[in-house]
Amino acid sequence: MQAAILREPGRLESSELPEPPVPGPGEALVAVRRVGICGTDFHAYSGQQNFFAYPRVLGHELAVEVLALGPILNGSTEASGVTVGAECAVMPYLSCGQCRPCRWGLANCCERIEVLGVTVDGGLRERMVLPTSALHARPGLSLDQLALVETLGIGMHAVERARPHSCDTALVVGTGPIGLAVAQCLAGRVAAVAVTDRSDDRLAFARRTLGVASALDGADLVRAVADQFGGELPTLVFDATGSRASMERSFELVGTGGRLILVGHTIGVLQFDNPLFHRRELEVLASRNALRTDWATVLDRVSDGTLDPVPWISHRPTLDSVAVDLPSLVGDRQLLVKAIVDIGPASGSGGKS
Repeated sequence: MQAAILREPGRLESSELPEPPVPGPGEALVAVRRVGICGTDFHAYSGQQNFFAYPRVLGHELAVEVLALGPILNGSTEASGVTVGAECAVMPYLSCGQCRPCRWGLANCCERIEVLGVTVDGGLRERMVLPTSALHARPGLSLDQLALVETLGIGMHAVERARPHSCDTALVVGTGPIGLAVAQCLAGRVAAVAVTDRSDDRLAFARRTLGVASALDGADLVRAVADQFGGELPTLVFDATGSRASMERSFELVGTGGRLILVGHTIGVLQFDNPLFHRRELEVLASRNALRTDWATVLDRVSDGTLDPVPWISHRPTLDSVAVDLPSLVGDRQLLVKAIVDIGPASGSGGKS
């Protein structure tokens, strides 16, 4: 079967892989239908992604169709609605369920976590075997919506980490898909939301699709941000850039007593101004992956229409073309919002998008 394999930084190839094995207990054989391309994939391509090992089949934002189920594990299926023919979102974080973080409800930080497309092979291939526990069926959602649940889950988890109050004001730094997800998930939960980015085009897209205020990232970003909130810096700042320089500067954008949530991550050490950090008595939080509770909320809100990521889709490569298309997208990020790889229609639905 066909797959796209990142052999090493800068070298993505179309390749043939053996067919996957027959699914075992608690497993499902699935056909991959949609794969979202995200910052993780771009960083891996450029050799700047944490926790990554080469060679690797990329792809962790997945919509799949169930082709076959293995024997029932422990007397019941692992995920409701997982039947042959079901179209599912895939939670790509495979946790052990036994370490202390897992026992404490922090499976997103499992000490032995495997992540599809990062530490183990992902979904840029025609078929694969997955644990049924990773599959989330939601009738009525399109394949595109299912593929984007993972992105929204990252945003929802970051918002939950921030513990927002209705009186908070929030700034999202970076208007890529993760930043857009954070901004969407903040809607209705805080008094005001604004975004900032280096790109006028990305800011215009965010204003048009989300209806948020914006500040162009420039020489005096602190003043530009304060101007969006009546002269005061926001109480919540979410940095979704994955840029070391941006993450370090985001400390300056948080108002006194506020919280900085680092949604993106980068290689190496971050530095910040300690007097400013103490003077404002800031909190700094990391946000990693997402929890099942975040996914449940996202699935409900996509189903009722209060979260809608589909307008983000700007590019549609195929499995045949992605080895050529992804490098070109790396070099032209200004025009890219979200790329979704289309691997084929689902037989039961006619491949609704």
